[in-house]
Amino acid sequence: MGFGDTAKKIQTLADKAERTYQKINELREEVEETQTTVLDTSERVQRLENEMAEQRAVLDAVAGEVGVDLESVSTEAHITDAEDISAAAGEADEDAENGDAESDAGESADDGET
Repeated sequence: MGFGDTAKKIQTLADKAERTYQKINELREEVEETQTTVLDTSERVQRLENEMAEQRAVLDAVAGEVGVDLESVSTEAHITDAEDISAAAGEADEDAENGDAESDAGESADDGET
């Protein structure tokens, strides 16, 4: 093997190493950006949670002054939401069953024609 082949192989290896190094640097930058985004999001979520707790305290105080039982209102809202979800799921199941029935009817008609 001549020096030309060896030099060519070394150059190819050096080119691959350079591309790998560039890719690693790009990935490092992406990871740093992702970490920054996660930290920023975490701080925003914490602020929002604190704000919600303050608003809840104010709402509790106002409700107490007015004589509204927040627990019963919350329970009623949860029940209504659950009923709505259940009704929507029932409609979806019914639609799926009707679609299957129509599909079966179509297959039966096709079977009769042959």
